[in-house]
Amino acid sequence: MADARMSNRRRLRRLEQLDKNGSVEAATTTLKGLWENGRQPDRIVVRSALMAPGEGGPLLTRLVLPRGVALRFYLLALFEAQCRLAVGQRWENVLPMTGAGSWSDLIASDGAYDAKSGTYMRGTHGGRKEEALRLRQVQGALRTLQGLGSEHRDQALIDMPTGSRGQLLYPSFRLMQEAGRGSHQSPSIYTVPADHWAAGATVGIPSAFFLNGWVQVLSPSEVATWLALRLLSKWAPRAHATSGVYLYGETRMDTFGLRRDAWEDGCQRLREFGLIRFAQSVPDEGEGDAETSTAEGWLLNFTEPRPRERYEPYRYQVTDQGLEQDAIKTCHRELTLRQLELDRAAEARQAREGAHV
Repeated sequence: MADARMSNRRRLRRLEQLDKNGSVEAATTTLKGLWENGRQPDRIVVRSALMAPGEGGPLLTRLVLPRGVALRFYLLALFEAQCRLAVGQRWENVLPMTGAGSWSDLIASDGAYDAKSGTYMRGTHGGRKEEALRLRQVQGALRTLQGLGSEHRDQALIDMPTGSRGQLLYPSFRLMQEAGRGSHQSPSIYTVPADHWAAGATVGIPSAFFLNGWVQVLSPSEVATWLALRLLSKWAPRAHATSGVYLYGETRMDTFGLRRDAWEDGCQRLREFGLIRFAQSVPDEGEGDAETSTAEGWLLNFTEPRPRERYEPYRYQVTDQGLEQDAIKTCHRELTLRQLELDRAAEARQAREGAHV
């Protein structure tokens, strides 16, 4: 409970700073410019290979990290690509690393926090400017995305050349497809996918996810949980529409690489934020869509009859209407209410313990 209180309080502090410094608003303005001046896609299509089981687990959940913006940056790169390119077109970098309309401009940052004083540092500290902080976050994301291929080279989501002295040439990075660079000498540079008809081959992310700030404020585990639910909804559209979708422990871990605590907490926060809801009705266990295979050839049958685990009794439905709300305001409101509940529970617990002394 204490950890939940502290982590929720830290998150509230970050949201308040993001609102105060206007970072989410500024990043969203840049993203809206890319969308309005580009192809204006209704949704960003993501190959489900990003979530496919593989050596070390799905690439998506390997990007669920306590620090850094690697998952956020990769999704932002897909957004930028699909605003600019048609289906089948090959990616090439057209954005600078810093300056107006740069990669650094797409990232919202709360800045540098001083734990000793309990305050955020001003715009400059030791010669570091806010733009320099965002640049370091982008560079860190690129290293993480390339580092996915440290053990299995074919899994890197970014390919970066090195200079004559071994330094990474960040401006020359190349974006890889969702399955990674591949095992061939020539890397699988990203091309815009079609929204494949085969169930589970792709998953769509509504553009509102990017244009209303959600990409900036959701945690990596919440994004991973949300994408898993979106993929399940496409795998089994009838079950999703009528009775909701769910994940059992074995499938959750083996297929999606999501730990129980990350899944449960992610579903709870997403429901509070209005991005998913409890299913309206729950049928018998045997009901649901038939097993489906994806274009990549991996299978999932999350509707097969089996005893329901006591700690995962819920089915969910994705509700895209919630994405139309302002992410900062929605998350701040819900997390403030949660903080009040956590504080009250802590006070009640202390009172009970004091009564027994």
